Amino acid sequence: MAGEKTEKATAKKIKDERKKGNVFQSKDVVSVVILFVGFFLIIQLVPFIYLQVKNFFFAQLDKIVDTQTLTVTSCNQMFREVAETFFISALPIMLIIAFCIIIMIGVQTGFLVSGELLKPKFNKINPFTGIKRMFSLRSLVELVKSIIKVTLILVAIYTTIKSLIPLAPDMMTTELAENVSFMMNETMSMVKTICMIFVAVAIFDFVYQMYDYNKKLKMDKQEIKDEYKQMEGDPHVKGERRNKQREMSMNRMMAEVPGADVIVRNPTHYAVALKYDMDKDVAPIIVAKGKDYIALRIVDIGEKNKIPIQENRPLARGLYEIAEINDYVPAELYKAVAELMAWVYSNKKKDKIIS
Repeated sequence: MAGEKTEKATAKKIKDERKKGNVFQSKDVVSVVILFVGFFLIIQLVPFIYLQVKNFFFAQLDKIVDTQTLTVTSCNQMFREVAETFFISALPIMLIIAFCIIIMIGVQTGFLVSGELLKPKFNKINPFTGIKRMFSLRSLVELVKSIIKVTLILVAIYTTIKSLIPLAPDMMTTELAENVSFMMNETMSMVKTICMIFVAVAIFDFVYQMYDYNKKLKMDKQEIKDEYKQMEGDPHVKGERRNKQREMSMNRMMAEVPGADVIVRNPTHYAVALKYDMDKDVAPIIVAKGKDYIALRIVDIGEKNKIPIQENRPLARGLYEIAEINDYVPAELYKAVAELMAWVYSNKKKDKIIS
């Protein structure tokens, strides 16, 4: 069918959607992590919270003994102390949970910060769009997911309470400390069961959200063609492509320098590397050339590979301007190049005699 979105989203489409703030994330995964972190923190901080509440309670009892009448000032003081106790007890948990929320959302979204989400969008207040969203597949999945979560949680609570009812008569004759410890263990067991339920739902939600996100980003073949044409005509993309091609060409050229027979240079401005195989080539071949910084690189590679280097300003500039890479030496420069190659072979013979 024409216009059917069957193709995976391109890298550019994904990048453009990220700029708009449209990224993949599962809120249930964040909820599960927060549930586990909060549960763990509460267990670890119970002694600390108990100490804060205990100190506040005894401090208030001491004040009640000395207080004759209840005034607005004393009430305000008591409320301030209640707030202080609450924040001292709960602030570490709230800060760690807030940090975990930022990390979990950041991990899923790549820590994306987009101003597009802050811009007003009139389709969000359009009642027809809202009704359409209410009866969409996504809304149906969210509804089913919520019903499953609530049902499973109620079943877990009901099962726990049902198992405790037969034990109620025995608890009447048991010491309070043992009863409290027993109820705490049962409560923790119930909470762990609920956590496992949330984990299962979070896994399902993660898979569904990824599927739904990729499905929404799918493109039809015409969109891909249009995007390709747009990218081909983009000056920035063309510039990047030219830079990459130039860099690749430069790397290939520099890789040929170690195999050259000689490098002729104009002290700092020009350098040309020549290679000559008498059995294959009719004339020396220019394997690399450059000016300024590139010329210095050619010379540096030549020095490291012990390639003969001769300074000849007219020849270096002439080879650079007249010939291209992989070209034979131009006929008008044969004589100068022949003298250069004779010098190279003469030095090689001397080196052999010395060695």
